[in-house]
Amino acid sequence: MKSYGTELSILAYSYVKDVEVSKDIIQNVFIKCYTHYHTFEKRSSIKTWLYRITINQCKDYLKSQYIRRMFLQNSTMKQASYHTPETITIDKLDDEQVVAEIMSLSKKYREVLILRYIHELESREIAEVLSVSVETVKTRIRRGKNKLLPKLREEFLYD
Repeated sequence: MKSYGTELSILAYSYVKDVEVSKDIIQNVFIKCYTHYHTFEKRSSIKTWLYRITINQCKDYLKSQYIRRMFLQNSTMKQASYHTPETITIDKLDDEQVVAEIMSLSKKYREVLILRYIHELESREIAEVLSVSVETVKTRIRRGKNKLLPKLREEFLYD
């Protein structure tokens, strides 16, 4: 922890943009390393292994938190404005339908759309998180939107 804690904390923070969350992630990384050290194959350095685990933990966090944040943000904004119970129910159903449509996309499109539009990461940051090129990220965003928009139009125009 003393040797790599600071570097890993900076790495985690660069992904999650939250000091407390990055501390939690690093604690989980070291617990994972301790409990799974026997699986370390020594094909790379311990530092590389720790970095890969940290990146994977950050990816897991980013993937798991988007729905909670999306619903919290939307419900907070909607509660702050004056809506009737009917419009609140309709808005909630719309949000759930959008999330359901996003979740129906294949993983490669779903994850870039979530990271871009929910977490507001730049293409460069998404490329780092997913270990792909920036051009790949841009292509996946474009294709994901092209797959998502017809579904949303159909959902909201014909229901």
